[in-house]
Amino acid sequence: MNSQLTAMDQAHLQRALELAEGGRGRVSPNPLVGAVIVRDERVIGEGFHAELGGLHAERAALADCRARGEDPAGATMYVTLEPCAHQGRQPPCVEAILQAGIGRVVVASDDPSEKAAGRGPGILRDGGVEVAFASGAEATAARRLNQPFRKHARTGLPLVVLKMAMSLDGQTATAPGDSPWISGPESRELVHRWRAESDAIAVGIGTALADDPLLTARIEGARQPKRVVFDSNARLPVESQLLQTLDQSPVLVVTSPEAPAESVSALKAAGAEVLVATDLEFALRELARHEVTSLFLEGGQTLASSFLASDLIDESRTFIAPMLLGSPPSSRLVALAPSGDVGDDTLVTATFKEW
Repeated sequence: MNSQLTAMDQAHLQRALELAEGGRGRVSPNPLVGAVIVRDERVIGEGFHAELGGLHAERAALADCRARGEDPAGATMYVTLEPCAHQGRQPPCVEAILQAGIGRVVVASDDPSEKAAGRGPGILRDGGVEVAFASGAEATAARRLNQPFRKHARTGLPLVVLKMAMSLDGQTATAPGDSPWISGPESRELVHRWRAESDAIAVGIGTALADDPLLTARIEGARQPKRVVFDSNARLPVESQLLQTLDQSPVLVVTSPEAPAESVSALKAAGAEVLVATDLEFALRELARHEVTSLFLEGGQTLASSFLASDLIDESRTFIAPMLLGSPPSSRLVALAPSGDVGDDTLVTATFKEW
């Protein structure tokens, strides 16, 4: 049940939300979760889900509590997602909470997955633990924290985020011979962080042929996402950078049933995974079956238009650079004050669907 939370409850939930961010880019397909244990208005333990297969936030917070020499019996636990009651890569968190004697659990958001969905809170209540669900800003923040997890659980599809960069006059590509970059260095650095936070990155074959990209996250220690090329006719060259760097992360080529058999065989021989898909949604569903909960769509225009036309985009992130790329050439660059958003660029984020 939802209940009226105090300002102190809200503050501890906000801290749990901050802690949950510590697992970003490291725990998918699991959700980001943070937990705080409090007794007599004093924090006696904190934790978050730090890596896939590692302790869940609740158990991490209990371990921290004991490492501090504190007894969690009778304390309140604040957690950003309802505690699990099923055996997965880790044992059920409700067991640890009950064994520790926690007296009250305040939950920021529900878990919509079929194997969870209210079971944990029910078991806790049956065990004599008071359970309260947040509403308002903390609940909204907790749901937004785990949009890929929530969409995957509710629809069997990954969350799709479209990234674009354009000039002030709406151009998305520079002239031949010019620098290929529209966005500035700060924006490109941010894109690498987004790549590291995603399960997979996708481009169309046009972008793959024109740019021969690596599609890796150039961040120290980053988890490298799966690289996906939508290539209906299996035209990706076996000598491409993507297929020459399979030691960094796998490459999946999505083809149509009409793709030439010899081209498909050549891609497989080069080490690529090949998915034959009849449409975009089928491809996304197959990706989700292999624990891809988030897809970062980087290019190009044809692929983006196809996803938009199929209503498969959940969020867009568009960098608008302070330049003009139309003719005449003399008007290509304009003097504008920096926006302060991302270097000289303005970042516009649009959310189309929330889960």
